[in-house]
Amino acid sequence: MAGTLTGANIINRVQDTLQDTTGVRWPEAELLRYINDAQREIVNLRPESSSTHQNVQLVTGTEQTLPSGGLRLIKVVRGMSAASTSATGLRAIRIVNVDILNTQEPDWHNPSVSGDAAHGTIPKHYIFDEDDPRKYYVYPGVAGNAFVEIVFSASPADLANTSAVISIDDIYANAIIDFVLYRCYMKDAEYAGNSQRAGQHFQLFTASIGTGQQAQDILSPNNDSSQPVPGNLR
Repeated sequence: MAGTLTGANIINRVQDTLQDTTGVRWPEAELLRYINDAQREIVNLRPESSSTHQNVQLVTGTEQTLPSGGLRLIKVVRGMSAASTSATGLRAIRIVNVDILNTQEPDWHNPSVSGDAAHGTIPKHYIFDEDDPRKYYVYPGVAGNAFVEIVFSASPADLANTSAVISIDDIYANAIIDFVLYRCYMKDAEYAGNSQRAGQHFQLFTASIGTGQQAQDILSPNNDSSQPVPGNLR
């Protein structure tokens, strides 16, 4: 979700703190680069800050890849009748533990498998690998036209100029400002007090955002406590 604050809004607040309202020591172009760096760092630490819903067509087989610009799957929501925004929602798609699936249906990746695992057009479950967050798998695999609604974290668009709005919600504005101030003071860390100021603003940034591992653990689809158990993969 994009914000409403512009690069100029952020820069004005940063310059007020720096007491450099004319941009002599820290030019606007430099501050704009820091804003873009801040957005990327926030999205890396908090994937939900750039979450987006999209209906997608699945490719043949079990392995699926996020759309261009996708960074991390957050969840697969449901099957869809098509990839258009006006498509009709179908059955819910639940996450399943891959170890359980591999034990019950060891041939589920095989396009020739029969029975409940036979590939078709209505996925029932999905699998997410923490080590490969841009990919996910569907069960049963796809053989034909199949569509799903997914939620994923997308790469934030850089601000090309100061009139552009930030790519993440305004709620992260203070975090962006603290990150920019951290980078600014680090530039002049050799001057008295600036290294400490940089550290203080970085602490404020991390305090408001949290650590990446904490956020990713919370958001991971694999934390769904309602995952199917053996004998209940329908």
